[in-house]
Amino acid sequence: MEKAPKIVISHRLHDDGMAVLEKAGAEVVIVGSGEPKDMLPHLKDADGVIIRIGSIDKETMLACPNLKAIGRPGVGVDSVDVAGATELGIPVVIAPGANTRSVAEHAMAMIFACAKNMLVCDQEMRKGNFGIRSEYKAYELFGKTLGLIGCGHIGKILAELATGIGMNVLVYDPFLKAEVVEGWGYGYRQDMHDILKEADVISVHTPLTPETKDMIGEAELQMMKSTGIIVNCARGGIINEAALCKALKEKWIQAAATDVVVQEPIRTDDPLFQLENIIVTPHMAGQTKEAASSVATLAAEGVLAVCRGEKWDKVCNPKAYEHERWGE
Repeated sequence: MEKAPKIVISHRLHDDGMAVLEKAGAEVVIVGSGEPKDMLPHLKDADGVIIRIGSIDKETMLACPNLKAIGRPGVGVDSVDVAGATELGIPVVIAPGANTRSVAEHAMAMIFACAKNMLVCDQEMRKGNFGIRSEYKAYELFGKTLGLIGCGHIGKILAELATGIGMNVLVYDPFLKAEVVEGWGYGYRQDMHDILKEADVISVHTPLTPETKDMIGEAELQMMKSTGIIVNCARGGIINEAALCKALKEKWIQAAATDVVVQEPIRTDDPLFQLENIIVTPHMAGQTKEAASSVATLAAEGVLAVCRGEKWDKVCNPKAYEHERWGE
């Protein structure tokens, strides 16, 4: 009888994902931490690992000779040494499209909350300040321009939501051709700086890479309108946090909202929390009931398939299948 695979999980998955592993008879170990040093004792004889929050490097992989698959319940793989995994023939399983709409809706909700000054008004109402209604900081989104920094699956859905309420959309994405974007009915800008200058609302939808790290800093934020809003539901570090704090404190822009920060979980004494004109949520844009079920299920199914020796197609590094361990 074939031995049941051992799957290590940084943090418990949605129940539907756990059910997939249980049905397969897998031996499951939930570490409660995504730190490599905490996972390593359990990983040394594991067949697969699923990392909800945390990271894994090549050194850890090398210490785990039986490791066949790494799973990420989502699409972000900046916390995984993908090059190292590919070199070792370990596919990195992802869940593309499973939380796309959830993230786009979260970004749209943040845009509304910022434009309507909802967070500040809620806080002031709780203090008895009914007069906050007369500050007139809230504005209509109809006729305003949404600038997308990156327009993959999430950005495209957000663009559809924005046009549904009468916003104009501009796109900066070096991986898209102008004629494609214009065919969708949106404006295309070859220079990101043009988007920053023209748009009323900026929404970031790029992966975190060496090229995109601190892509938006002081100079870029100073290009925005004083009534501008910037939203980040992508990855912490794309917008430089020190620059963002300065921009909000000195009122270069009106408001910001972020679902992601560089250090997660964020400390309660983080400078971002000293500002009233920013909304911060705990990397939950893709954590709706529907999305959490889908990404957990896909991650679990994919990791199990790879552990069985199947070439699962939803991986970010298909070149891993060219490794000699997949020769048979």
